[in-house]
Amino acid sequence: MIVDRRVEDLLRELAPQVLGALVRRYGMFDACEDAVQEALLVAAQKWPADGVPDNPRGWLITVGAHRLLDEVRSESARRRREETVSLATPQSALVGAPADAEPDRDDSLTLLFLCCHPALAAPSQVALTLRAVGGLSTEQIATAFLVPTATMAQRISRAKASVQAAGGSFAMPDAAERAGRLRAVLQVLYLIFNEGYATTAGPDLTAPQLSDEAIRLTRWLRRLLPDDAEVAGLLALMLLTDARRPARTTPDGGLVPLAEQDRRLWDRARIAEGVALVSEALPRGLVGPYQLQAAIAAVHDEAPAMADTDWPQILALYTLLEQVAPSPAVTLNRAVAVGHVHGPQAGLDLLTTLDGDSRMTNHHRLLATRAHLLEQAGDHAAAAIAYRAAAALATNLPERRHLTTRATRNEGRAPSQRSAL
Repeated sequence: MIVDRRVEDLLRELAPQVLGALVRRYGMFDACEDAVQEALLVAAQKWPADGVPDNPRGWLITVGAHRLLDEVRSESARRRREETVSLATPQSALVGAPADAEPDRDDSLTLLFLCCHPALAAPSQVALTLRAVGGLSTEQIATAFLVPTATMAQRISRAKASVQAAGGSFAMPDAAERAGRLRAVLQVLYLIFNEGYATTAGPDLTAPQLSDEAIRLTRWLRRLLPDDAEVAGLLALMLLTDARRPARTTPDGGLVPLAEQDRRLWDRARIAEGVALVSEALPRGLVGPYQLQAAIAAVHDEAPAMADTDWPQILALYTLLEQVAPSPAVTLNRAVAVGHVHGPQAGLDLLTTLDGDSRMTNHHRLLATRAHLLEQAGDHAAAAIAYRAAAALATNLPERRHLTTRATRNEGRAPSQRSAL
């Protein structure tokens, strides 16, 4: 089914508002979410032909409420939900006009916090957020993550059941819990963006649908929390990173590393917006990891060429980031910056601190980073070995081909004797 882009965008914007309205009124998150998906499907079929109604939000709430009422009244639903409905929701609440009791109230932020309930693992939080808040169908989410639709449906169903079993209520968390839950929300949006910008596995380097959706949801979150510096930092990071997307691939889908990208293809409007956001956020006070990553991305994006990159500034930012939010990924990136500022051997020395880190076991990025620094040091034989080992572990096919090409190139430059890693 082909849906008009304007209708599709409107439905995605309204999806969390409609779901929030139904859950607030009726409870039963699982049943309400199914009803909203059915209402969105009906709208996608009718609106392009009949026109968008004057009150699209109210239209969706009405249709969704009717679908929910039909389901609750059905014999099969009564058998599944008899006890839940009788205890949690008076039948009188499901009968009568389905109009929203508070038409101007937007529960979207509450819904996002619910989807990122601490009882859920990160993959379940991501799936539930894309479905309930993003308005994506189960099939769309499954396609983006390269899993069967049935598998993704089970994951989403289990996530909703876990929220209910954990006693997740449709209410804004108190102040003490809100900060922790917001960190989970930002992490979920960050994971969605990263999976879109550089897919974990499969034949394509990127999944633009996911990165675009992450940016859309983060813009929306910023409208809800305009004074939160880390929300602004995350949006800036996404924009500054995604600005390079047009230059990241060759016409046949191959990977183009940052040093070789045609910077004339970068999206200058997104770079300007991202720089403005991070410039506004940083002076506000407590600096968080997303602001620091956005500042690093801004330094890269503002350099006219790779040779003009301010590596000492990037190294200083990574050093601060490692203090604020230490992780193997930060250390990997800091090693690259150290290599540019103090020489590749200094970067290689830093990488040795990760050799015993269990989180990096069988991770291709450690080997790929070591290979890069070995290549910079002129040890092409060792670099080739490391590139091939990294390629063997990579699950993204364009990245695997890129690493294999690097290995071949270094083998051609290596002397006859082979150096050990």
